[in-house]
Amino acid sequence: MMTMKKSVLLTCTAFAMTLLCSSVAFADGDGEEGVETGDEFAPDWADPDYAAKLSQAQAASLIRAAGIGVSSSGNCTTRTNSTCTSFEQINDTTVNGIITLKRASGCAMTITGGTETGHASGTYSHWNGFKVDIAFSTCIGNYIVNNFTYQGKRGDGAPLYKSAAGNLYAKESTHWDITYF
Repeated sequence: MMTMKKSVLLTCTAFAMTLLCSSVAFADGDGEEGVETGDEFAPDWADPDYAAKLSQAQAASLIRAAGIGVSSSGNCTTRTNSTCTSFEQINDTTVNGIITLKRASGCAMTITGGTETGHASGTYSHWNGFKVDIAFSTCIGNYIVNNFTYQGKRGDGAPLYKSAAGNLYAKESTHWDITYF
């Protein structure tokens, strides 16, 4: 009888910890309140349940094969560590989108952010597999500005560009924040 009580207590404790930590376990990290995520710019046809999810190994293999670099300040890929650059649970459409951008632009490209915790939350967020961050370069900046349509500024002040396919490219202070639908 005592073992059963311990088991129930451990189960209840684990459930309570899950609820207390749910912002880390089930949301996009910090979920900074009041931060504009760009969800308001999503096309009407966008379906958050459409894309297939890829593993870290699957996505990294495709990205490497396309000649796209990856940088992580923590030199790691752990999804729950904000200093890592993770691709775990990234959408296949996001990986295909960044590969298409690389090929169309002909630019060298380095991904600096993926599905790791620490980004703003939202339906079309990093955590949910819709976004990647890429490092600035003159080549990619010129390609985006000259080939995509300026949409104005996001709520956080980032200039926003939209491709013919409906994908969004926000010029944040240190990188391009790209959303693939």
